Amino acid sequence: MRDVAKAFNTSKSTVSRWVRHASGKRLDRVDWTNQPSGQRTPHNKSAIASEELILQIRKQLKETSTLGEYGAEAIRREMLRRNIETLPVRTINNILKRRGLFDGQRRTRRPAPPKGWYLPRVAEARAELDSFDIVQGMVIQGGHNVEVLNGISLHGGLTYSWTGPRITAKQTVECILSHWKTLGCPDYVQFDNDTVFQGPRKLDALGRVVRMALSLGVIPVFAPPRESGFQAMIESYNGRWQRAVWRRFHWESHRQLASQSRKYVDATRSRAAIRIAQAPDRWEVPDDWLPDYQNPEGEVIFLRRLTECGKTTLLGRTFFVSADWPHRLVRAEVRLDDGCIDFYALRRRDPSYQPLLRSVEYHFPRRPFRE
Repeated sequence: MRDVAKAFNTSKSTVSRWVRHASGKRLDRVDWTNQPSGQRTPHNKSAIASEELILQIRKQLKETSTLGEYGAEAIRREMLRRNIETLPVRTINNILKRRGLFDGQRRTRRPAPPKGWYLPRVAEARAELDSFDIVQGMVIQGGHNVEVLNGISLHGGLTYSWTGPRITAKQTVECILSHWKTLGCPDYVQFDNDTVFQGPRKLDALGRVVRMALSLGVIPVFAPPRESGFQAMIESYNGRWQRAVWRRFHWESHRQLASQSRKYVDATRSRAAIRIAQAPDRWEVPDDWLPDYQNPEGEVIFLRRLTECGKTTLLGRTFFVSADWPHRLVRAEVRLDDGCIDFYALRRRDPSYQPLLRSVEYHFPRRPFRE
């Protein structure tokens, strides 16, 4: 029956009904012209006259209504005003829908963009991206403050967590370096706009974390402020870590919390082992590598949304990008070696459309960095 249903592009239940109807007779001797049992029209179907009256009232309301309303609610009110036996609003809506008279358009559900759609190499799974974030505001027994630095890779789901009383920029560099020396470096690393990651909110300032990544050849990426979606992966991991580790037990010391956190990270990596193996390759930190905080080279990416005037702010400066792209996202690629910033248009609806909007001359000042 399944083979027949597939051959005739119908369901197996329909073929089963055919077989029951044949009752063992040869197919050329079965009367296929008889009608199925039951009423030809449903017992609850509206009368043709009622449907035509509803369509007539709708047409009159559309042409003459002062309010300009001619939907199901307005039709029912008009029928009541004329002392005509009316129908429920839902039934009137069904009649209008059946006759193709719905003016409203259903919301178009578009597919979500690929992971890392705002970075072409990441979206094509040719490069890996690590996201890091800090969870604050936790206190253990005795009033001791706790913060956790969480990290996760976009394609592989490779997790990392480190707990401490306070996460500083220097500790962040040590933790990320330890993580990358053990498991390899990604091509991109993404942060929010916290000063621990980006550096002090001063003119032309890049912090220790950014300079360390640039020294390794990893491209730092900063998510747009107050935008959802770009940090979804790391925010989700933050929630899972707090649910499975922090809120699950009663903690009396940092050591207990750190031990349980390491167990949780090992378990997440074990569960995602196949996904980690299939992710884009990570490269090892060279044995002779030494951090260079004084001469940052490479590229820093800022994701920003333009103002109504087509401007955006980064590195403490305001840049005009395009008056034809207001209130929309852009990817600003700060090329420290070339002395320029390239602004690319971004659209979630069409993630492959990322034209260059403008190139601006920009020379990062070479001031001494206090290590």
